[in-house]
Amino acid sequence: MRARIYRPARNAMQSGMARTKQWILDFAPAEAREKDPLMGWTGSGDTQSQVRLRFATQAEAEAYARANGIDYVVQAPKERAANIRVQGYGENFATNRRQVWTH
Repeated sequence: MRARIYRPARNAMQSGMARTKQWILDFAPAEAREKDPLMGWTGSGDTQSQVRLRFATQAEAEAYARANGIDYVVQAPKERAANIRVQGYGENFATNRRQVWTH
């Protein structure tokens, strides 16, 4: 059984950084998904692919995988660019702007 340890990236639809601090251990699917002939739904008999374990640190996730004999791969997180300047709408009308703001 193979697993992947990673820290999730921020969703494009969210502005905050919630749920991006934890490390996640996901199991790789052991068998292919199959299509149900009657309803057309996809499914699998593999229940391990539904398991998602959350850890506070990468070391905790690796220790858990080693203790339970799970073969794992660590995926390094992509860090956010440091030069992003957070500003609000009100800063468009600030008196100390470098450029003149016109309509």
